[in-house]
Amino acid sequence: MIGQIIGLIVVGLIIGALARLIKPGKQRLSILATLLLGVVGAIIGGVIGGLINDRTNIFELNVLGFIIAVIAAVLLVGVAEGLSGGRNRAVR
Repeated sequence: MIGQIIGLIVVGLIIGALARLIKPGKQRLSILATLLLGVVGAIIGGVIGGLINDRTNIFELNVLGFIIAVIAAVLLVGVAEGLSGGRNRAVR
């Protein structure tokens, strides 16, 4: 179980890096925030992929789950940038 959790975190870090590369434009989020959003995206992808493939273990990230996780991470990065960008513009 611990190995699966560590594996999910590592895959999440990779997904976060991919999300940062896929999302166009200059990103205002730190790399740490992007990687954490990648881990959240990996969890979302594991849950949705598990539901689609009728598996109960979210830590088994298959190809479909990986694709969903990357899409979720890109969306999360976009939302987080939108929220942080709104605060930065109000300060100016």
